[in-house]
Amino acid sequence: MEYVSTRDKSRKVSAAYAIANGIAPDGGLYCPTEFPTLTAEDWHALANLDYKGRSARILGKFLTDFSGEELAQYAAKAYADEKFGGKDTAPVVSLGEGKHMLELWHGPTCAFKDMALQMLPHLLTASLRKTGETRTACILVATSGDTGKAALDGFHDVEGTKIMVYYPVDGVSPMQKLQMVTQEGANVEVVAIHGNFDDAQSAVKRIFTDEETRAKLDRDGMMLSSANSINWGRLAPQIAYYVSAYCDMVKSGAVKMGEKINICVPTGNFGNILAAYIAGRMGLPVNKFICASNRNNVLTDFFKKDGVYDKNRAFYTTTSPSMDILISSNLERLLFFASDFDDKLVGDLMQRLTKDGKYQAPASVFETIAADFDAGCCDDEQAAQTIRALWENEHYLCDTHTAVAVRVYEDYRARTGDQTPTVIASTASPFKFCRSVIEALGGTLEKDDVTQLDVLTKLTGVPAPAPLAALAGKQPRFDRVVDKSEILQTVELLKDL
Repeated sequence: MEYVSTRDKSRKVSAAYAIANGIAPDGGLYCPTEFPTLTAEDWHALANLDYKGRSARILGKFLTDFSGEELAQYAAKAYADEKFGGKDTAPVVSLGEGKHMLELWHGPTCAFKDMALQMLPHLLTASLRKTGETRTACILVATSGDTGKAALDGFHDVEGTKIMVYYPVDGVSPMQKLQMVTQEGANVEVVAIHGNFDDAQSAVKRIFTDEETRAKLDRDGMMLSSANSINWGRLAPQIAYYVSAYCDMVKSGAVKMGEKINICVPTGNFGNILAAYIAGRMGLPVNKFICASNRNNVLTDFFKKDGVYDKNRAFYTTTSPSMDILISSNLERLLFFASDFDDKLVGDLMQRLTKDGKYQAPASVFETIAADFDAGCCDDEQAAQTIRALWENEHYLCDTHTAVAVRVYEDYRARTGDQTPTVIASTASPFKFCRSVIEALGGTLEKDDVTQLDVLTKLTGVPAPAPLAALAGKQPRFDRVVDKSEILQTVELLKDL
């Protein structure tokens, strides 16, 4: 399996090279040159494996320069029972009206990013060895909340790596901020910025393509890499949990093998739902991919307005901050796939996005996309209503991002009459967003409690996850705040880690 850039497919690289470097020199995203197929033999084997085994088998389809033994070892370490609260790494909880909640938040940071970022350190360090790289990998991460902590947790004190995380100072929940600024490890740095996630993500991408910065790091024995979903090594592990969910639904009798499902994902940067789409291209039987957005509904408009992507709009800070994004990087990969790997087209569209802040996908490409996707959005009030209704009617407690997906799915079902069983990606523990969940349930916030964990537990009887409860009393290590225009200069901090 070879990989090419979405903006120049003339140069092919290995999976290890793509993972080690994170982003292509032209600013494009690495993609596989084909989609492997899941055979009947694969499905039979997957059905009888645990999550670790399923993950290794799916990754083996894409990472052909890694051995099966290597991937099995990495999966055993990444998804160790003690990290994910038991053997059921990504359980499916079936509710009423065709809702099947794929809980992706049982890992060490209580968000779905753990599913990839516990695996990525193993893939990245192995990729450095396989490519003969001797420089220290400096991992730059822009986060809207969850990726930052998950990346810090995965890479802290990993030999041969340094990691720097940028987050919007007013754009994450109190719990997300506390998780990041208290992170342990000698090779980590956390920087808040005056700006939003898009500002941080755009700045990080500029750093990757800044030749002067790359040359300076090279002289100091360092190289750049990424833990955002622009890195194929971050995206690939996410494919496995959709395949795993289907296997679990077949085993439980929720669907029959070969029967189609829908997949609904709360979406900001488009990586999580793109992983589902790739699983579909491999043979996962999917009827519709339902893209759920909050008030920052740039993706909803793309799907509803004939492929017009326009980031020239107001940016909103919402109760689902991990989705507060207007530049959805992984949509570039979908355009590449849907255009039959047309790198010139994708390059032109991305130039228009940079220059004008908008573009329109060609009609033929959008028709291909529209055949597979539906979309919707909801605001904070609707998300709060959904949290309360789920709790009162089904005694299921969910976070704000999951609530967005549930509401969009329910609207989709009412609008279309589609009764297809639907997997809804539950992307974070409700305890990561205590304040919003408590308010949605009609509870009263404590004035001085940053995390509000005890308040939510008393209100619902649901215990807080141990990793979050362990934050009590921890002192912040990082308090640096910079303007978005100063992000490039902060790369200097990597030398001192």
